[in-house]
Amino acid sequence: LVFTSVTMKTFCGRANPTTGALDWVEESEEYDYHQEIARSCYADMLHDKDRNEKYYQGIRAAVSRVKARGERVVVLDIGTGTGLLSMMAVTAGADYCYAIEVFKPMATAATCIVERNGFSDKIKVINKHSTEVTVGPDGDMQERANILVTELFDTELIGEGALPSYEHAHMHLVQVHCEAVPHRATVYAQLVESDMLWKWSQLQPIEVDGNKLLPPPAVVKCAGAPSVCDIQLSQVPPESFTPLGPICTMFRVDFSKQVSSAAQSYTAQFKAQTSGRAQVVLSWWDIDMDPDGSIVCTMTPSWNYSDPHTYPWRDHWMQSVYFLPAEKNVSEGEELNLIGSHDDYSLWYGLTHSVQNDVKVATFRPCCTCQAHLVWTRPRFGELNDEQRTESYVNALRSILKPDSVCLSVSDGSLLPIFAHLLGSKKVFSLESSGMAKQVIEQVLHTNSLKHGVQLLGIRPEQLSLADLEGNQISVLMGEPYFSTSLLPWHSLFFWYCRTAVAQLLHPSATILPRAATLYIVAVEFRDLWRIRAPCGTCEGFDVSPMDEMIQRSLDYRESLEAEPHPLWEYPCHALTKPRPVLTFDFTQCVPEQPVNSDGTVPITGRGRCHGVALWMEYQLTEDITVSMGLTKPVSEEGACEWNPHRKQGVFFFRSARETSGDGREDLSYNLTFEPHTGDIKMDFSITEP
Repeated sequence: LVFTSVTMKTFCGRANPTTGALDWVEESEEYDYHQEIARSCYADMLHDKDRNEKYYQGIRAAVSRVKARGERVVVLDIGTGTGLLSMMAVTAGADYCYAIEVFKPMATAATCIVERNGFSDKIKVINKHSTEVTVGPDGDMQERANILVTELFDTELIGEGALPSYEHAHMHLVQVHCEAVPHRATVYAQLVESDMLWKWSQLQPIEVDGNKLLPPPAVVKCAGAPSVCDIQLSQVPPESFTPLGPICTMFRVDFSKQVSSAAQSYTAQFKAQTSGRAQVVLSWWDIDMDPDGSIVCTMTPSWNYSDPHTYPWRDHWMQSVYFLPAEKNVSEGEELNLIGSHDDYSLWYGLTHSVQNDVKVATFRPCCTCQAHLVWTRPRFGELNDEQRTESYVNALRSILKPDSVCLSVSDGSLLPIFAHLLGSKKVFSLESSGMAKQVIEQVLHTNSLKHGVQLLGIRPEQLSLADLEGNQISVLMGEPYFSTSLLPWHSLFFWYCRTAVAQLLHPSATILPRAATLYIVAVEFRDLWRIRAPCGTCEGFDVSPMDEMIQRSLDYRESLEAEPHPLWEYPCHALTKPRPVLTFDFTQCVPEQPVNSDGTVPITGRGRCHGVALWMEYQLTEDITVSMGLTKPVSEEGACEWNPHRKQGVFFFRSARETSGDGREDLSYNLTFEPHTGDIKMDFSITEP
């Protein structure tokens, strides 16, 4: 909800993920773009040396080809960003360049960067969407371009609208026989079996105290979420999947010719390399910067490199995981058809046996029909399927439940209340304020003939009354806790606020599970993630510092005072301190009225470059059972970290990395304050010498 006043202040109504309240916050009109800039990947792209060098080589080659034909070189750069590719083109000998950028703050930065580098007379920055650009004497462009340079790609290649943009550009903005950088793109795919990845898509049977909890048939048959799963595939170990076929070339797009955004399908035929269950398609792409394919920028995972250490890390382009609509058994030597389809913005895959050539391929991308894939994210599916995690919760529940227990569960789309029923509780109630999540849990109950085992209440905690509980006081209040609105680790403290809201309904001797939560910190050196926040200064010889300044201004607006969420299992890091518990939240008590503060120092025992601090929660389910949402194993002597793959951790980045000696001369100083009224945790970290 947003209301704007005459003084150009914006009042934004935001659901507070920690307290659950609707907060009205006064923001300036620049707030939205400050957030977008602060959380963008522009720095990551500028630090992507492989990408930048390949583009520069391709642009030089294209300019040379046009000059060799005796033509004046006019370049169209769609999605110019910082103006980097346009400056490369002019430096390579282009006569003029039109740089299109739809995001106004970015277009302003590009204009500043172009001017600072002395190219204002040869580069015109146009703040429009490319489909709104006009050509002619009174138009944005005086003439059609004969070189088309773009960087419109995402991890899926076409997800940012590359195909419609190219289609329009060829029709209206460039010459018929134009050069294009990149010249073409090729999409690759490989069919694999992977229990690890498949658990991100399908609910597996779950063993609970001798009972097997089965997934609903509608969930099993569902094609799943329509969106791509983009991850750092290099962090998925090769031993966690079995290739069932070769790496297939699915399709190519020639960007130097007319491009169509119409839906299309492509088929790759091959023989199964081994028998197994076809479940997942791994996919990536590469781009040829020149017609000969001698300048290639590839997104292939590191394990496809002969020397993985030469793998060029990047986060703005990763790799894609697609889940087949249903797993299929295949036999070694069997002829298979892997079918890749796309519309103007997305890709999807299907599999048929070669004898099924008459089987029609879905013209429209698959979508979720069971609702579970809309309620549970892919990491959430993985969490629900984590046997070790389930065992911890079941053991904790078993130790506290009694035959007369009256349980109330507070978590989104949780199976915990079903576990409580199967373990013999007298009554189990579960708050599910989301109608869709309530329906999904109802499906699970119905499938397992447990329809009357759990009473699902579609209300918020503060609305709960004794009548809703059939006159029973709550003897066990439980939660994972998990809430779909949580982004940062401490957002799950919403459970604490729920516990406070139902305090009057608790039996005097009620048990709370988890009984407490502890926030942990550790100072880290990232192998690569630091690039997304590091200033660039110069890029390929061009001064792009105005971009650094713009990002810093946006960070200063608010973001630099906060941590940001990242799934650290995808981003290797090295611990420079021992993990330190800094704040403990006692769920057996209500949320306090006054702020809770913690400050102190942690000795830095590792040598390296400290990029920031990782933060996570650990939940004390019972006196002797704890589950971690962060580190899953003790930090090794060398500082290696293994992270929970189901939850995002918080990362507080320092403005600049600090070299650490590891000999005890430096400390990590911290100051954290939990504000009960807002649910925020204010934090400040620094490296100090005693």
